[in-house]
Amino acid sequence: MSDYRYVNLRQMPEIKETAANWFHEKWGVPTEAYLECMDAYLAKETEYGWYLCLDGEKIVGGMGVIENDFHDRKDLAPNVCAVYTEEDYRCQGISGKLLNMVVDDMKSKGITPIYLVTDHVGFYERYGWEFFCMAQGDGEPEPTRLYIHR
Repeated sequence: MSDYRYVNLRQMPEIKETAANWFHEKWGVPTEAYLECMDAYLAKETEYGWYLCLDGEKIVGGMGVIENDFHDRKDLAPNVCAVYTEEDYRCQGISGKLLNMVVDDMKSKGITPIYLVTDHVGFYERYGWEFFCMAQGDGEPEPTRLYIHR
């Protein structure tokens, strides 16, 4: 197993553009939307952060925290979003370590509970997440699972 580095964007603000482009490539959300959230985090306008796993200089995993991850339960905030690990790096615990990092960081700032939407069943439960309810994703034909971490 490689010696990966786990950082939040405040620890490495110089990779903001690279990170925004990386998330855009994975999810198709405009780069500008990521930059707007990242800029607010870096300016300390919000504690909703961005978390990355690096292999050398290469981003191999990441996720963020935003108010709402494009679903109809606006009352359930904040949301972990854009969870992604590069295919060649999966099954090494990267997402789990990032999820724990996010939960610990949010709790240290008094932000709890936190939520996430996903179609995965069985993955998030391993890291202390519980199924909470179904939510309707913006423009999605079927409801999706919404999880809580208390």
